[in-house]
Amino acid sequence: MPRQTISEKILSRKAGRTVRAGDVAVCEADVVLGTDASTPMAIEYFEQMGGTRVAAPDRVLFALDHYTPPLTARTAAFHDTVREFAARHGCAVAETGGGISHQIAAESGRVVPGDLVVGADSHAVMCGALGAFATGIGSSDLAAALLTGKVWLRVPESLEVVLTGVLPAGVAAKDIALALLAVLGADGALYQSLEFHGSGSAALPMDDRLVLSNMAVESGAKAALFPADDTTRAFLAERSDRPYAAVVPDAEATYAGELVIDLSTLTPAVALPHEPDNVTSVHDAPHTPVHMVFLGTCTGGRVRDFRDALAVLEAGGGISPDVQLVVTPASREVLRELEGDGTMERFVRMGAVITPPGCGPCCGTSGPIPENGMNVVSTANRNFKARMGNASASIFLASPATCAAAAVRGRIVDPREVTG
Repeated sequence: MPRQTISEKILSRKAGRTVRAGDVAVCEADVVLGTDASTPMAIEYFEQMGGTRVAAPDRVLFALDHYTPPLTARTAAFHDTVREFAARHGCAVAETGGGISHQIAAESGRVVPGDLVVGADSHAVMCGALGAFATGIGSSDLAAALLTGKVWLRVPESLEVVLTGVLPAGVAAKDIALALLAVLGADGALYQSLEFHGSGSAALPMDDRLVLSNMAVESGAKAALFPADDTTRAFLAERSDRPYAAVVPDAEATYAGELVIDLSTLTPAVALPHEPDNVTSVHDAPHTPVHMVFLGTCTGGRVRDFRDALAVLEAGGGISPDVQLVVTPASREVLRELEGDGTMERFVRMGAVITPPGCGPCCGTSGPIPENGMNVVSTANRNFKARMGNASASIFLASPATCAAAAVRGRIVDPREVTG
């Protein structure tokens, strides 16, 4: 009988029976996440289903993150709807300015290895960095999870991603993610679970793992997991008192395939408009003027991201007068640390536009929105046409350091050219 992957083991435990790739399973969810963009519709479904109580309110977190702050009376009403429902059923709410749902779930210790995390935001897959099976769901499935505490899933095949070597200086986790997308394409891992292994994977800090798990969904992946290890335990040591046991694959687990990436061969990369997998080296990027740089989101809005970007900005003499720099922390915890060590004040002195913690301008539901014809370089995970709220803008994706270098030079450039 085939041995099990991490995903198969976690879903077997949550289903209460042994399941394998291709099986359909009804599984108990440990963490249920909703946003202000997905929860109002889920509440409508919940009521249409005859729901009168949430099955496990202590496992639910709603985040007011996409419309932060709300720009219209309509989106402000979304917040009221979520608050009222949460108060009635005893669910937690991360208020406006609290941060992104899955970022809060990860940093607060809500998620531990072996968990099943479902979030009505496709980038909830990010929590797989903690050794959990985390996946995005729609509003109707969110309603069902609220009503029953469970979710149905087809157990995905697993693709083994082996990272070897050591990242060169100036190359970041975002560059690994873009390299992976360049190989897989937009649907190369469709409904598969990526499992990261190898010496290069084990050496990555938690922030880098979060980026890779997050970006995996851009290849169509259902989930993206790192085996829990000492890095995971250190991350959770002061964040969670929940007991957990690391889940590792069997020695002869069955994988759909193997993809090997030598980190030592990577260079700073950029995704060109209008697809995340339209990846090239920064050296081959077209010589295009940059008008706006966005540092933030669940792929580029953590403390280390801002410190990396600030180092490049200060080495290069600050922001070009032709560039608007927007800074959006991924959570209030991130903001507090940046304020505490003076990082945020240095951004302010440079002239950056600071927005409340949350999704910021990533998906065009909050400001600032790019002006007509603007070229934007962003740490976000998507650059689809109209993604940031203006179809005439062109969005490039890159690491925090490469974004900062673009802010300095007013064009896409290798950050190592700026820092020397």
